[in-house]
Amino acid sequence: MDYSQTLNLPKTDFPMRANLPQREPEILKFWEEIDLYRLVQQKNTGRPKFILHDGPPYANGHIHLGHVLNKVLKDMVVKYHSMAGYDAPYVPGWDTHGLPIEQQAIKNLGLNRHAVHPVEFRRRCKEYALKFVDIQREEFKRLGVRGDWNHPYLTLMPHFEAAQIGVFGEMARRGYIYKGLKPVYWCATCETALAEAEVEYQEKQSPSIYVRFPVKDGKGVLPAGSYVVIWTTTPWTLIANVAVCLHPDYAYGLFSAGGEKYLVAMDLWENFSREVGLQESVKIKEFTGRELEGVVLAHPFFQRDSLLILGEHVTLEAGTGCVHTAPGHGHEDYLVGQRYGLPILSPIDSRGRFTAEAGPFAGQFYTDANRSVMDTLQDNLLKAGTIRHQYPHCWRCKKPVFFRATEQWFASIEGFRSQALEAIRRVRWIPAWGEERIHNMVANRGDWCISRQRTWGVPIPIFYCAGCGKEIVTAETISHLQALFREHGSDVWFAREAADLVPPGFKCPYCGAAAFRKETDIMDVWFDSGSSHMGVLEQPQIWPELRWPADLYLEGSDQHRGWFNSSLSTAVAVRGRAPYRAVLTHGFVVDEQGRKMSKSLGNVVDPLKVIQQMGADILRLWVSSADYRGDLAVSPGILKQMAEAYRKIRNTIRFLLGNLYDFNPEKDPVAYKELPELDRWALLRLHRLIARVLDAYRDYEYHVVYHAIHTFCTVDMSALYLDIIKDRLYCAPAASAERRAAQTVLYQVLHALVRLLAPVLAFTTEEIWRYAPKEKDAPVSVQLTDMPRVNEDYLDVELEERWERLLAVRGEVTRALEAARREKVIGNSLEAAVIIYARGDLHDFLAGFADLPVVFIVSAAELKQWNGGLPEKALISETVPGLAVLVEKAPGEKCPRCWMYHPDVGRDEEQALCPRCAGVVGAR
Repeated sequence: MDYSQTLNLPKTDFPMRANLPQREPEILKFWEEIDLYRLVQQKNTGRPKFILHDGPPYANGHIHLGHVLNKVLKDMVVKYHSMAGYDAPYVPGWDTHGLPIEQQAIKNLGLNRHAVHPVEFRRRCKEYALKFVDIQREEFKRLGVRGDWNHPYLTLMPHFEAAQIGVFGEMARRGYIYKGLKPVYWCATCETALAEAEVEYQEKQSPSIYVRFPVKDGKGVLPAGSYVVIWTTTPWTLIANVAVCLHPDYAYGLFSAGGEKYLVAMDLWENFSREVGLQESVKIKEFTGRELEGVVLAHPFFQRDSLLILGEHVTLEAGTGCVHTAPGHGHEDYLVGQRYGLPILSPIDSRGRFTAEAGPFAGQFYTDANRSVMDTLQDNLLKAGTIRHQYPHCWRCKKPVFFRATEQWFASIEGFRSQALEAIRRVRWIPAWGEERIHNMVANRGDWCISRQRTWGVPIPIFYCAGCGKEIVTAETISHLQALFREHGSDVWFAREAADLVPPGFKCPYCGAAAFRKETDIMDVWFDSGSSHMGVLEQPQIWPELRWPADLYLEGSDQHRGWFNSSLSTAVAVRGRAPYRAVLTHGFVVDEQGRKMSKSLGNVVDPLKVIQQMGADILRLWVSSADYRGDLAVSPGILKQMAEAYRKIRNTIRFLLGNLYDFNPEKDPVAYKELPELDRWALLRLHRLIARVLDAYRDYEYHVVYHAIHTFCTVDMSALYLDIIKDRLYCAPAASAERRAAQTVLYQVLHALVRLLAPVLAFTTEEIWRYAPKEKDAPVSVQLTDMPRVNEDYLDVELEERWERLLAVRGEVTRALEAARREKVIGNSLEAAVIIYARGDLHDFLAGFADLPVVFIVSAAELKQWNGGLPEKALISETVPGLAVLVEKAPGEKCPRCWMYHPDVGRDEEQALCPRCAGVVGAR
């Protein structure tokens, strides 16, 4: 019922329509004018700290929905804690070094990094990064994210770079940094080594070949003229083959087939023979892998031996159980090769082309050489086909990568692995499965390749002695470089010669020489961001409000092998503990079918367009609505659902505001004990909501916050309490105790909801706060208030049980009214009079309520004992035992003021109202 149309009620200025795209920028301007971040920090000075350390996004493009999800989650965390009794500063940050920035700078600025001087190239990269820092900063602010946007951290800041090489120097001092020739992931397109965290797996079609290796010296175990068969999907790596690996405990069979003798794992012979088309075979002899160790094979196309060796990494999942081994092109190959002292061949350059060491294959791109190798194999190629499988790709250029043995700088994970695993156990992981995930990654992780053959980044601060060639990194050199970096930034490394970078009078600690050259590689960008706990949290001269360690890191689940992992490694290496007390991870944004968003599928949702069309609060509500522990679906249809949910919440609050226009919170409230029972029930439901929402905020369960508030607004308030009290609000005398009692409840509900919703609907709650009746000296912004507290006096269990029972009866009455409406007995529920038939204690229970017509929203209600038969049209309840309901047309005429039917409407000829309304109007 829209009573306001007939009662000429005063209206609130709170707008009917949201118009978020127009109103939100006005609110942003207001926040900036009052310097809201500073005001919040001043208000919370001296309170316990809560530090969320921002994982830095790359400054290389406009924001996408993944950014929205991440930044809004962080904003909800910070805003809740700042309203819950904590000093919760938020210093946003950006990752401004590395390949992502280089690639975009090269592409958009048309740079040739090989032709431009490093200092100039770095200047252009810096300009590009800072441009997108400014762009993303405004886009994050447009989302309503509150933070110290005037003082963010950037990984290119001189003090940050100085702190980073300090971390490197301390790790080197403890013996965790070393240089070694090892196979690492290599991207030929980007021309650099990659860490495991920079590799992602995608489907790829590769060759699939079976190759035989002739037995050259069987050591009295394998006969001359026999062959050991391998299977590979990378034919080009056969150029660097030096061994074939067997599992020491597997059973291998020597089979005669097609006039030849082949050694293959027993469990794989049947599949192998079918694959290569061998019709009949006879097993000659069976061996364990251990018995075959040391047999010498001939390389299938080079004049080179290939040794039979043993390794536990061999499996029986596919192939032949005999694994072709090239220590220069595989991690496991390298490890087993080290045990046997095998040579590490890697005849391939940084661009993926074979060098002269590869003989006839020199100059060929490595994947192009697959065909050449297969042609060269001739009779030793038993079968060639193709296979589709998951294959490592570069995270930036999306091209396939390969293992390439080069000299790189590494951090020895083994040096502090046990400490890292213990540190993981001391961290709270949200969700809990995150602990097992990162534990397994650290437990199985190889050493961290931290060097990159690029230009835009923090240099590896190591000198080489021109006299003895030793690598030099000492406390003295690091301290001197830190001072230079703080003053000039890391550009100084590229602008000056080594002689101008070493400490004055510095001599080689090994041979005493005074001439040096400098390392040309830069650090892995994950070392940059992984050092942020030291470069940001421990910089009191810049951010005195922060402290180490952080209370929370919050990023996508891919960061278990990225930022969470690199931060853990650097912190444990130099401090012996994790840099965070808790870690929260969220899923990824997908479409309604669960597909990853991509331009080719046409399912990308641009958050900037959504903000322009619907407003940022709709995106914020979407973030809160879904369980972030899994992937979050989004589409235009889902966003429309969010807009509808937003409308229902907003309309509930608009009703509250509209009926508080004449309520003075300092003189009009009614004491709790004087409130009618219905009003006390509404406060009980409100404080149940407060308890549930605060628990959900504490547990980072924002979908519970959303669903609890949405249900409260639509069910407890709109469908029940507000519907029931409309008559009281609109028809009772303005200053009557009964109307002021309802307004007292509305005031408390409004002030609780606006604060509970503030971390989620940042803009809407600020707008609500403008129009809400407030006490004197109320804060200028809702974000300067505290979260509501649960009043235990309102949690009356007896009252709760009593109203649960009454509302169950109301539900049956509502069902009977709907049936009567379908049968055209009544239209509006106020046209009805209901007769309640009740047995036993149910009758006694209902007799205790004097205002049943008000609760049922009908014009009349009569309670009768159900002792015998019932009228034919009475509806017997199936859910409330001993209850039946009869709906009849209410007697009398409709009062034009309250719309209720009464036999005495019109008795007063001057007003033609029901007796109650006539009394109210007459008194006014």
